[in-house]
Amino acid sequence: MKRALISVFDKTNVVEFARELTSLGWEIISTGGTSAKFKAEGIPVMDISDLTQFPECFDGRLKTIHPHVEGGILAIRDNEMHQKQMAELGIDPIDIVVCNLYPFKETVLNPKSSHEDIVENIDIGGPTMLRAAAKNYNFVSVITDPEDYTKVIEELKESGDTSFETKEYLAAKVFEHTAHYDALISGYFNKKLNVKSPKTLTLTYEKKQDLRYGENPHQNATFYTQIQETEGTLTAANKIHGKELSYNNIGDTDGALEALKEFDEPTIVATKHANPCGIGSGDTISVAFQRAYDADPVSIFGGIVAANREIDKATAEIMSGIFLEVIVAPSFSKEALEILTKKKNLRLLELPEILKSDYSFFKGKTVLGGFLIQEMDKELIGGDLEVVTDRKPTEREMEDLMFAWKTVKHAKSNGIALAKDKTSTGVGPGQVSRIWALENAIRQGGDRIKGSVLASDAFFPFSDCVEAAHAAGVTAIIQPGGSIRDKDSIEAANKFGIAMVFTGMRHFKH
Repeated sequence: MKRALISVFDKTNVVEFARELTSLGWEIISTGGTSAKFKAEGIPVMDISDLTQFPECFDGRLKTIHPHVEGGILAIRDNEMHQKQMAELGIDPIDIVVCNLYPFKETVLNPKSSHEDIVENIDIGGPTMLRAAAKNYNFVSVITDPEDYTKVIEELKESGDTSFETKEYLAAKVFEHTAHYDALISGYFNKKLNVKSPKTLTLTYEKKQDLRYGENPHQNATFYTQIQETEGTLTAANKIHGKELSYNNIGDTDGALEALKEFDEPTIVATKHANPCGIGSGDTISVAFQRAYDADPVSIFGGIVAANREIDKATAEIMSGIFLEVIVAPSFSKEALEILTKKKNLRLLELPEILKSDYSFFKGKTVLGGFLIQEMDKELIGGDLEVVTDRKPTEREMEDLMFAWKTVKHAKSNGIALAKDKTSTGVGPGQVSRIWALENAIRQGGDRIKGSVLASDAFFPFSDCVEAAHAAGVTAIIQPGGSIRDKDSIEAANKFGIAMVFTGMRHFKH
């Protein structure tokens, strides 16, 4: 008689699976709650302690780690020495192992869980059985996912055994499953102990969706989500209308969200290729949107919009006249939805915790043969602002300087941002020369530049940016400082009556 060992925390469809095995003549061995459930359902079952002749003990911590269990799984069936030893030791083979693990993830995610609760939900016997069965997959079928029950039963009914291909597929799922499980545990302890750079780094994410393609149609792409701290991130957004998000939509929307989290008052961030193309703040979200639109009515076409307040009717009416790819907001009024859902391809994302910003994330990117990680750039200035010119910024200029500084922080380097009246008037991102970035921002802003302030994500190596800013009508500048030629820029600013402030902190974004 063939035997299956079934010990599961997630009991979805396990009764039906066991009943099918029993009807095919299989003997069922089980543990604890799973065994009790089978007995209640009238399914014949052997308790694990009857197999091992050793009681389950230590509150169930020890039950399956025993030679009669692991030996029955690991013995190679066509190895004469193994078969001889099995006979001598009285070990019978176990041909199917069905196991899923203690709910470590669910326990970690529960804010009420204590450290003791979390540690108690680290499964020991389950991973041991799973790895043993997966290692011996030539002879043992191992199931971690209830979705695979049907496939296994169908093959057993057809041929009396699962195929080699299915055994190998199931084994691969085991190692994926246990690697994910162990990565969650190590990640929990690294976070608890504030380990920033572990000697080895194992990350685990769960698939959110397959994407139509990547940056280009010939590239495959998938969207994965991390397990914890997803509130207020794109992975937690609920798409309430429109097409599926594309790879580029996701990257661009994430860029808009990062910039949006810098602002507390009603604000709209419009992005194109993950760079801000228009940012506006105001007393209402409709005023903020109009300002963001006016900042660059060309680049916002086909762009992404992020809002930190509910989209109301007035805002939706303005938005509806523009081609947008994505709108993400904490909520949409009923009237706004009636207007915006008329555009069948427009993606509307609802993200209630959009203002959340107290994350402990790292930022990472792949390079050929490696992976770079760094802390998130959560700071804004490096201490107290330092006015380095004869003229101090006015109160209005200082408000706009901070607005521009928040904007340039999220533009690709080299980056320049111009702003006036809490509205970006020009953004020059991603240039190999800082003066080119400024020239692009000035060209974009045109006549609106006069009276604007300027933010640069890094210091000025020469005075040419100050001279160009003066020619365009800029009245105040904010930059990190720290160049060996700061004196040249300060002297130029004094010459033109421009106020200049140093932040002591740069914000490169590559």
